[in-house]
Amino acid sequence: MSFQSIYERWVGEAHDGEIAAELASIAGDGAAIEDRFYRELAFGTGGLRGVLGAGTNRMNVYTVGKATQGLSVYLNESFKEPSVAIAYDSRIHSDLFAKTAAEVFAGNGIRVHIYPRLMPTPSLSFAVRDLKCSGGVVITASHNPAKYNGYKVYGPDGCQITSAAAKAIQAAIDGVDPFVDVKRLEFDKALAAGIISYIGEDTVERYLAAVDGASVLPAGVAKDVAIVYTPLNGAGISCVPRCLKEHGFTNITIPTEQGTPDGNFPTCPYPNPEIREALEVGLAWAEKTGSDLLLATDPDCDRVGAAVKTEKGYTLITGNEMGALLLDFICKMRMANGTMPAHPVAVKTIVTTPLAGRIAARYGVELRDVLTGFKYIGEQIGLLEKTGEAERYIFGFEESYGYLSGSFVRDKDGVNASLLICEMFAWYKAQGKSLVDVLEEMYQRYGYFQSKLLSFAFEGSSGMAKMHGLMDGLRSTPPEEIAGLTVEKCVDYLDEGATGLPRSNVLRYFLAGGHEAAVRPSGTEPKLKVYLTPAGKSQEESAAVVEKLDRYFTQWAGR
Repeated sequence: MSFQSIYERWVGEAHDGEIAAELASIAGDGAAIEDRFYRELAFGTGGLRGVLGAGTNRMNVYTVGKATQGLSVYLNESFKEPSVAIAYDSRIHSDLFAKTAAEVFAGNGIRVHIYPRLMPTPSLSFAVRDLKCSGGVVITASHNPAKYNGYKVYGPDGCQITSAAAKAIQAAIDGVDPFVDVKRLEFDKALAAGIISYIGEDTVERYLAAVDGASVLPAGVAKDVAIVYTPLNGAGISCVPRCLKEHGFTNITIPTEQGTPDGNFPTCPYPNPEIREALEVGLAWAEKTGSDLLLATDPDCDRVGAAVKTEKGYTLITGNEMGALLLDFICKMRMANGTMPAHPVAVKTIVTTPLAGRIAARYGVELRDVLTGFKYIGEQIGLLEKTGEAERYIFGFEESYGYLSGSFVRDKDGVNASLLICEMFAWYKAQGKSLVDVLEEMYQRYGYFQSKLLSFAFEGSSGMAKMHGLMDGLRSTPPEEIAGLTVEKCVDYLDEGATGLPRSNVLRYFLAGGHEAAVRPSGTEPKLKVYLTPAGKSQEESAAVVEKLDRYFTQWAGR
């Protein structure tokens, strides 16, 4: 069926007022119609994610209903008496989509536990396990721009679903007509019947108690840290300030512009703590208050960014740097506290800094490399749990500002990470050191693994084709050198046999001099991501290599 035919069917069938109005507004506009209907949102291991609006290539009540109906079919086939947990963040229509999903699950006879207010993504991962659910859903687009929303799906282990599960769910979704096949039971009726129930504060208390249990700061260390915390108008406001205050970090300032949940993100159009623009409001408040530390969590509070006060102003700590600092700090504290397990395990993704390997070796920690995506880190915790060794896991992180130090959830956790960062800051402050000082000491010990992420956007169907063409070109004509550096080895993660990992569209280049570069399409946005990791003997050498690689890949991407 052509995209025009699908559009015409939606015009006749889609009675939601907002969607109907948008469909009417694009009548006769072939390009606008094609963009909304040339494909269906792909259901991958992260569920759905897309721009809000009308069409099969958009996030709306119909695409959410269709996905939930397919997921319901899968759950009913896979579990005797399935149940799900649902959470949602502050994004536009997150509450509506959460309610829609709950009604569809209920219409399919699936028991629903739903948070009555916005909550962080890690609290959903926790609730799935705490309430012994068959799966879970979080309505969020994480750190994407305001025009996006998404639908993350979790398995009974609290991890985002595996590739095999995603494939089976997609097959079920493919058989669903969104205007005919979706079963729904009105929310209030399902609530009265008990098939939908609200997740109680007791679950929230158990989650926060688990975060508390991951604390590693010894008693007696002063916690006189002046903190600016911004939830970037997201779900972090529900847990982060409370968690920090309960641990003695009481000097917290929350920017008024970003303290209230708001899916429009009026002062932060791209609420991603990886980029400086997202932190500008928080930095202004830090300067105004003279605070020591800035923390910023993304809208669903699974990522956290930070900046620290120095003599030269505020220095942003990258995800790779913070992960390395936390890994070193946790090892140091657990050895000092006598809580380091026998045969400890840490986990990182393949595009995350090699510095982690140097740190792990120093402390006798086994470091496992997994594919990009925190679900693979969660999977490693699950594997340890199956053999009764979950306590061996001490830390996992990815370069994109995701961290987790306990096995109580199976996803990155901005609440847990915020507490650890504050504890680490307080520990080093008591020694007269800043995190920048400690980072410099680490670079001097292990080498300057300063990294940079390049992101190239490719919008629309033509952009998607170009993005795939660039990846195909790298495979059909492999470069022998990159930016004048000889390619000593290239690992193609589509070759499962060569990597021992599940297939993934990633190319990783090992270059002369110990430098690395990796290229992959984003799994959540129409972007190509390039990860640059020089291995310099000095900051200047590392920066020079980054500059050369940046120029090379920017030209390659046609920018």
